[in-house]
Formats: sequence, structure tokens, C-alpha cells
Amino acid sequence: MGLHPLEFSECYLDSPGFREKIKSHEAELDKTNRFLKELYKDGKNLINATKQLGMAQRKFAQCLGEFQFEYIGDAKTDDEKCIDESLQEFSSFLKNLEDQRELMMRNITETLMKPLEKFRKDHLGVVRAERKKYEKETEKYYSSLEKLLNMSAKKKEPQLQEADFQVETMRQHFQEESRDYVCKLQEIQERKKFECVEPMLAFFQTVFTFYHQGFELAKDFDHYKRALQINIQNTRSRFEGTRSEVFDLMKRFREAPQDYRQTSAISCEGYLYVQEKRPPPFGSSWVKRYSTFVKEQKILHMVTFDQRSGGKTGETESVTLKSCFRKPPDMLDRRFCLELDITDRPGTVVTVQALSEDDHKFWMQAMGGKDPVGHYLGRTYSKERGIDAQLDDVGLSFVKNSISAIETRGINDQGLYRIVGVSSKVQKLVSLMIDEKSNEVDLSTSEDWDVKTITSALKLYLRSLPEPLMTYGLYKDFINPAKVGNPESRLQAVHCLVHKLPERNRLVLGLLMKHLANVAAHSKQNLMTVANLGVVFGPTLMRPQEETVAAIMDLKFQNIVVEILIEQNEKIFADAPEWCPLSPDVPAFNAPTRQSKKQRPQSRPLAVYNPQTSIDIQNVSAMGDGSSLALEETSMGSNESVSSQSSSASASETSTEKGDHAPLSNALSSGSNSRAPTAGASISAAVENQPAGTTTTDKDKPEESVTGRKAKAVYPCEAEHDSELSFQVGAIFNAVTLSREPGWLEGELDGKRGLIPENYLEWL
Repeated sequence: MGLHPLEFSECYLDSPGFREKIKSHEAELDKTNRFLKELYKDGKNLINATKQLGMAQRKFAQCLGEFQFEYIGDAKTDDEKCIDESLQEFSSFLKNLEDQRELMMRNITETLMKPLEKFRKDHLGVVRAERKKYEKETEKYYSSLEKLLNMSAKKKEPQLQEADFQVETMRQHFQEESRDYVCKLQEIQERKKFECVEPMLAFFQTVFTFYHQGFELAKDFDHYKRALQINIQNTRSRFEGTRSEVFDLMKRFREAPQDYRQTSAISCEGYLYVQEKRPPPFGSSWVKRYSTFVKEQKILHMVTFDQRSGGKTGETESVTLKSCFRKPPDMLDRRFCLELDITDRPGTVVTVQALSEDDHKFWMQAMGGKDPVGHYLGRTYSKERGIDAQLDDVGLSFVKNSISAIETRGINDQGLYRIVGVSSKVQKLVSLMIDEKSNEVDLSTSEDWDVKTITSALKLYLRSLPEPLMTYGLYKDFINPAKVGNPESRLQAVHCLVHKLPERNRLVLGLLMKHLANVAAHSKQNLMTVANLGVVFGPTLMRPQEETVAAIMDLKFQNIVVEILIEQNEKIFADAPEWCPLSPDVPAFNAPTRQSKKQRPQSRPLAVYNPQTSIDIQNVSAMGDGSSLALEETSMGSNESVSSQSSSASASETSTEKGDHAPLSNALSSGSNSRAPTAGASISAAVENQPAGTTTTDKDKPEESVTGRKAKAVYPCEAEHDSELSFQVGAIFNAVTLSREPGWLEGELDGKRGLIPENYLEWL
């Protein structure tokens, strides 16, 4: 688990856990700041100390290799994984170049040093200033709150009202600062990935421009550079979409904070001041405690916590509540007080003080006292105001009408679906088209509506449905494979889940995906690649019911699901799969359980950039299922504009990189029949040159441990688990069979049987 998302609702609770989350984010940014300072220092050494170039490069490489980006949420996209691994890749490149000793370094200051230092000062420096401001506002607010709560209730009403107003104003200001600080922290956490890596990419181009040795290595790096550019651009695009959604959510929190107070049917929580009585003549004291009341068990957990003292937490005290009564001010000379009758200690009464009148009513309701006040238990997405959209025949007709018009009149328009129409015209068109009396308007021939109005109206209609097209119920099922699956298992999962959708939903989704595939096929003209369309339609077609920062962080995985639907729409919507696992969580939908460095041979030559190769927008090779990239021909020293590309396409190309060594499973697996025979049957077919899909009876089926199949190691390997084999180049394996582990085989070496990475072998 990476860094926890910081929810805006927690700004109002200001709980100990929330403060710990903020500390972890601050610590990560401090680590990043120290990393950038060290990197800057090392870069200066590379420029000013050519005689010590070797030593400086090794230190620089070590610094890169040891640093890793933290991420928000419970999973990373393929693009983020590539970006995270890029620092280790760069470290390997530098170590390889150290052996060459023929490297010249020029123009480092403009391509690396200034962008990193600018990012550190302009962004990380701002966060440090915001932290100090946030701590100052914390001290100011809680001091004024304590002063208010200690004010005598016998004072005149105007004085009390004035004091309440002043504290309420300070509370709103403090919560505003808290929201801004939380938003800034998470923005920088997401931004730093591409802001740090992109200058590094530019640095490597500058370095390798003057490097005239190792031409074959340079070609390898050019491939990696292109893939990383796509990863960066995809991550940047998703970051912009995510940031926009977070700002919208923060705005809604600002407008109605009371609607977002986190409560549940199980428990409620917040701060209470607890009266602690002391022996005479010392009287009593009031201690602030963060309290959680479990309604079903009637247990109140209280922990001492003071934000102003560095967030020190005391021991937790738990009591069982018998009853709760309002404590009038004339009895205690304090407002907002409650008397709690405790069953743990008969006859003992605990007096607590809430923070305000609303807070007092909240605790009264939660603890079963008088004057209950209802509280909202969560906020969900709602359909667009004023649009009564339904997934009926009228809606289906509108979708078909819109698609026909777009493909007829504007399939080559730049920024199709990304450029929005005038809001009033869009609303008017949707209202017109969903009216049964007006749905016969042919948008393909009508000049009253421009293309951007039609595309915006189609998106508005889909967003206005009572339930998203891919349904609330299947949201998590669609998201999970995008988080943990490999490309093959993701496709299988999405294929199965699509056919679990209601028939009308699946029909409309199929029409839309076929249309978007057509749009992507014209990406050279309209600049809308599959990845760009995923960014546009991810939040439109699928979304969770509850609106939180954590849910917004899943936008990038929604985009991945939509990309799969667009790229594989013919296969997904043609026929239902013959077999699906019971749940997307079963291993068939997940990535291989053994993911290690062995997926890439240890002795593979390191890659460097070829300075003679430039980016040509007309001559970029296809990557994946016919998808193409469009790259603007520009220098690496600037922010390169790279058309987004589905990350699965890069993964597909990379998987075939090893040539004949990669697809060993082809010799052991069956044909295209989805109900493939067992591993033993497949192996037998391979050995006897029979069709792998040939049906056999149980009696005729050979056992899995088939002898006679031998393979030779083409790369060395060191085992990381007891079940794996260690070997050197040229090792001969006997009785090689399929393994239950995807991407692995089983074989015998020196009398021991174990697992072998399949892309490390070639058949004999």
C-alpha cells in the first residue's frame, strides 16, 4: 500500500489518523526534495569535474537506482510502473557508460539542472511554505477554540454571539487552509513523477548525442525512450483529468461541508472535551480527546491528542454508555455539555463538552439522547440537472443518430470529443433529442448543430443516465483487472464482464466502442488516440457511487478499461466468452503470481540512445493492434508533445522483444480453442506433432511429466525461491512441462525439478 489519499472530509474531523497521513505525505516530499538537491549537486560535479567523471557518474547512478516514487492509492497503472522503473533503467545505462569512458557531457545545465531546480523551488518550496502556514493556522484556531470554550456561559448573549462568530470565522478559515494544503500535497505527489523523469530523459539525450560508440545499444535505448515518452504523456494526461476532478470535489466540499461529514450507521467520531475531576482543592480540568462512538455496542473510545504539540497521542480509554443527557449551562457554567452514564463504573458520570451547538446535537443523536438531528451518510454522484435521460429506445436512437452525424461530418476534426460545445446549446440539443416527438431530427444533414455540440450532447446524455452505462454494480469488477492484471488477463476479464451487463447497456456500449475505434483510426487527423479517448470517456462510462478523492484516483484505471474496450471491441462484443471465472478476483484474471527480475534476462545488453535517430511524425512504427503513435518532432530539452498511446500496446511490443526465446509456451499450449485441453495433452501434441486441440479420452491422455522434451538455457538465472532452479548459460533441462505459474515452465536439472522462466530457454 502506498500513500493514503487525503480526503477533504477529514479536514473537518482533523483526526489523529488524518494528521499521520499528512505527515507521511510531508515526509515523502522531504525525501523527494533531498533527492533533487543531491541530484543537482551530482550533476554539477559531472559538469565541473571532468577528471572525476567516472566517480561522479557512479554516484549519480547510485542516487537514481536507490530512489523510488511513492504513489497514492492501492495500485499503479502500467505507465506509472514504467515511470517508477525508469530511474533504475537510467542507473543501468550510466553504469554501462562508465565502462566506455568516451562520454562527453555538454549542455547539462539547460536540459537537466534548471528544470529540476525549478521544480524543487517552484513546487516543493511552495509546499514547505504552505506547511508552515497550515501549522500556524492550526495553533491559531485551536487556541481561539479553547478560549471560547472556557468562556463563562453567564456572559451577556451579545458577547457570546460575538465570540461564537469570531471562532466560526477562524474555523472556516482554518478548514479552508486545510483543504488547500491537502490538495497541494496530493498534486505535488502526482506531479513529481513526470516533472522529475522528463528532465532526466532530456539529460540522457544530451549525453548520448556526443557518444559515438555502441550503435546497437543506442538503438535499444531509442525504443525505450519512445515507450517512456508515451508513459509520461499518458500519466500527464491522466494527471490533468484527475486534478480537475479533485478541484471540482473540493469546490463542492467548500460549498456544503456539512453534507460531507463522515458518519456511518456503525460509528461516529470527532473531538470532545472530557472533564477530569481532581482532589480538592484543585477542582477539575478539561482534556481534549478524539472520540469514536460505536453505536451497536454503545462503546465510546477516547484518545488524548493535541495537534499543537506535534500530534502526540496518549493511551485509548474505552467506556460503555448506558445513557446520555443534556447538561444545562446553568449547572456547569459551560455550553454544549453532555452527561454520560457509564455501565463500567456504576454511579459514575462522565461529563463531556462538544465543540459547537451543531456538534452537540450531532453527539446527542448518535448517543441516543434527545433532540436528534439527521445527518447525511455519504454523498453519491447524481445525474445532470434538468436532463431526464433514460436508456430506452429514444436514448438508443439518439446515440445512433449522434454517431452517424459525427462520422459523416466530423470524423477528422481535431480534438474531437475533447473540445466542448456551448453549454446552453448542448442542453438544448439533448432536451430536444430525448423528446419522443423530436427524435426524428437527422443530425447528419442538419446544419443547426455543429459537431462539437453533438459530441458534447452525446457525452452529456451518457453522464445523465440514472446509472452509468457500465453500472455501479460492476464498477469494482471492471477496475480490479486494470489494477493487477497483465494485458491478456485484463482482456479476458473485461470480455467476461461486458457480457454481464444488461442487454441494452451492452448494445449501447458496443455501438459506442465501435464508433470510438473508428475515431482512433483517424487519429493522425483528429489527434484523438485510444489513450486520449480513454481519458475523455473513462469517467463518463463508469464511476463509483460515492464521491471521494480515493475514487478520483481510480480515474486512470477507468481510462485503461475504456482503452481495452476500444482496441478490442470486435472481439469483446462479437460473442460471449465460452468460459469465465466465477469472479474477476480469481487467478485467471490476475497478473502472474511470480513477478521478478527474471522476466528480463540478466545479461541483456544495456540500452543507450542513438543520437542520429530523430522522431519523425510520418515514420513511427505501429505499436500493438494496429494502433499508431503520433509524435511531434521536437527536441528533448523542451516538453515534448507525444500523442498518448495505450500502455498495453507497449507491453505487447516488449513481450515479443526476445524473438524465438519468448513464445516457448506455444510449443506446450493448445490452439485458439478457449476450452483448451490440459497441459499434458498440449505437451503430447507438441511432442508427437499432432494438433494440440485434438480431443483425447482420459485413458489416452498422457501424464504431465512427459520425458523426451529438452531445452537449453540461453541466459543465466539465480533462483529467488526454493521452488525455482538456478542455472548458467548452456544448461540442459530434461522433462520440460507447463507450469501452473503463468510465464514459467517446470524442468529437471542435475536431479532437481523446479520452475524455469520460459523466456530463458530454447528448445533442443
